Amino acid sequence: MTKTLQVSCVQMHWAKSLEFNLERTLHYIHAAAESGSQVVLFPEANLTSYYFPFVVELEQSAVLDALEQTCAAARKMDIWVIAGTIQRTPDRFLNLAHVINREGAIVHEYAKVNLAGRDERTYCRGGDKLSLFEIEGVPCTLVICRDGRHPELYRIPSMAGAQILFQPSCSSDEIEAVCWKRTSGRAQQPVGPNSKMFHCVANTIGESPDGKQTSSGSSFIREPGGIPLAEAGFYQEEMITAVLDLSRADRSYILDSMKNPPFLSHYWQQMIAETKNRKDLKPE
Repeated sequence: MTKTLQVSCVQMHWAKSLEFNLERTLHYIHAAAESGSQVVLFPEANLTSYYFPFVVELEQSAVLDALEQTCAAARKMDIWVIAGTIQRTPDRFLNLAHVINREGAIVHEYAKVNLAGRDERTYCRGGDKLSLFEIEGVPCTLVICRDGRHPELYRIPSMAGAQILFQPSCSSDEIEAVCWKRTSGRAQQPVGPNSKMFHCVANTIGESPDGKQTSSGSSFIREPGGIPLAEAGFYQEEMITAVLDLSRADRSYILDSMKNPPFLSHYWQQMIAETKNRKDLKPE
C-alpha cells in the first residue's frame, strides 16, 4: 500500500449541458495528471449535471458515451477518476458515482442513498449498499452530497478499513439557503473529528438557468484531525490538490466505537460483514 496519495478535487458548474460538462471533465483529468495527482474527484453528477430539466431529456446512449470518454481519458492520463452521472433505469433514475482505475475500467459504483431536493426525490430512487473500494491499495469509501449527513454511511466502511472518504457533492439550493449554508458551514461537514480519516469534497458552483438556485462551492480536502489542506472558493470553477499522508488516518475514533459500549460490538461486526458482501453489487 502506498504511504501517500496525491488527490485533486474539481469544482464545476452544476447546471450546464452534457457537452460542456464532458469538455471540462476531460480538461481537468489532464490537469490533475499533469500536476502529479494519482486521483481526481469530480462533483456529484458532473457529466450529466444535477439540473433535472436537462437530465430527464438526455439520451442514455449519450450519457454512456460521455462516461466512456471519461474512462478513456483516465487510461490515457494514467490516473484514477471518480466521476458522476444520473442515469435512467427501468425504475426511475439513479444518482451514481463511478470509480475508474488507471486502466480506464470502472471498478466500483455507488448509488446515492439519501435523496435531496424536490426534483431528485421525484425522479430518482436511492441505492441499497455502502461504498468500499481500494485505490492503489488504500481502502476508501464514498458518499454523495446529502449522504454525508448520515454518518453510518461512511463510519461503517471505515470500520472495515477505509482511510479516505470521497464526497462528490452538489449543494444547490435557493439563494437564501445557500447563503445560510456558507455562513454556518453546513454544506459539507468535516468527518475527521468523528472518525480520524481523510475527507475529500468536490462541490459545485453557479446558478441555475432560471436564476432561482445557486450552489455553495467551498470544496475542500481535510486531514483526519479536520484541518484543511486545501480549500476552494464560493464562486469559481477551480481545482484544489493535496498530498495525503496516510499514516495520519489511523481511524482511532472509529476503532473506539467498535469496542465501546461492548454490547454493540457484535452488531458492528455484522454490519461490516454485510457491507463487504454487498460492496461489489452493481447499482441497477
